[in-house]
Amino acid sequence: MSDQSDKSDQSDKSDKSDKSDQSDQSDKNRKKLLTFLPSPMNFPFYIARRYLFSKKSTHAINIISLISVIGVAVATMALVVVLSGFNGFADLVANLFTNFDAQIKVETIKGKAIPEDDPIITRIKALPEIKVATACVTDQALATYQGKQMMVMVKGVDDSFDSLTHISDILYGDGDFKLHTANLDYGVIGIGVAQQLNTSIQWNDYLHIYAPQREGQYDASNPTNAFVADSLLSPNCVFQVKQGKYDNNYIITSIAFARRLFNRQGEITSLELRLKAGKDIDKVKEQINRIGEGKIVAKDRYEQQADTFNIMRIEKLFAYVFLTFILMVACFNIIGSLSMLMIDKKHDTQTLRNLGATDKQIIQVFLFEGRMISAAGAIIGIALGLLLCWLQQTYGLVRLGNQAGNFIINAYPISVHATDIIGIFVTVIIVGWLSVWYPVRYMSKRIEK
Repeated sequence: MSDQSDKSDQSDKSDKSDKSDQSDQSDKNRKKLLTFLPSPMNFPFYIARRYLFSKKSTHAINIISLISVIGVAVATMALVVVLSGFNGFADLVANLFTNFDAQIKVETIKGKAIPEDDPIITRIKALPEIKVATACVTDQALATYQGKQMMVMVKGVDDSFDSLTHISDILYGDGDFKLHTANLDYGVIGIGVAQQLNTSIQWNDYLHIYAPQREGQYDASNPTNAFVADSLLSPNCVFQVKQGKYDNNYIITSIAFARRLFNRQGEITSLELRLKAGKDIDKVKEQINRIGEGKIVAKDRYEQQADTFNIMRIEKLFAYVFLTFILMVACFNIIGSLSMLMIDKKHDTQTLRNLGATDKQIIQVFLFEGRMISAAGAIIGIALGLLLCWLQQTYGLVRLGNQAGNFIINAYPISVHATDIIGIFVTVIIVGWLSVWYPVRYMSKRIEK
């Protein structure tokens, strides 16, 4: 009996020794394995990167992941191209207005006019940053020529208007930009005005201008006394800004003519400024507004055409919103890819837990997987979008029409702005990350069960 008891004790000791050796060997293997893994902070990213590029047991997962990247890339590329197209049209319109609008336009806040010798106007003219200051008188009048008539905007300007703007670059005809000679006044009319009044580029008769009297009462028995009448001669040229606001409405003439017509002696309706080279328009505008003390306001070119550019900004915003929705739809592919991947890697996640990985780290693995897919799509999409923009700028692949001269330009304008590219990248990353956050957490709980 004692011999059997001794043998049993030896057997128990042997079993315990074997189990202890196996446990020690398992701990050694776990420690050895963990030495090849990155630090706990980089561990989820390391595993997610391996999952992204490794072959899966189900080939469909690789295909869906590729489709996810392509979907995000296409949506991102569309954002880059479309927003750059809107920028191109905005820059084109701004360049067209540059030929007619001053860099800064100073107007009174109350009323239509301000005395030209007002101390505020005098101080503004004396600013060292200003190169050209042109006094203007602008108002509405009636123009008639050989039985045809239309309402026009008569803009009287100083002789420095040619130096203030690029009006000479948009003149058509044999004449030069001139406003008066001795006691004769000339009118440079928009090409649309010339077409409506049927004057052609050069007219031989007088162009009659009528404006209502600013003082006195209307006499029904003698209507002609209610208007101030004057006439203009042709300088043998017309201007074309290629914007209907000016081409179809404006007549440029001398400020003396406009003051007589509108009874604005000693007054101006605006002061238009051109700055010296290298001067900051925004800083000068702020300085002028401080000098104005709430009586006048200074506007840059964009503020002078606020309605036009606001409409273009709203259109661009709507395009951005709609394309972002398309991007969100493309991100559903990422959700499908991650769901299948989590099912495929169910046993791997259990192994990672046995190695000491927490549930939070397991979730982060698949979150990083989705984020890398969206980031890859964003980078590829931006690169392709920039390539298409460069091709359009260089070769004009997408044209506006088949016949030359029908449009201002032959091909769609493109202008890439760095702020848009940064905004697009941030948008794609945020949409991609948010789209996978809840599904991954939900699927991880389902798989655990």
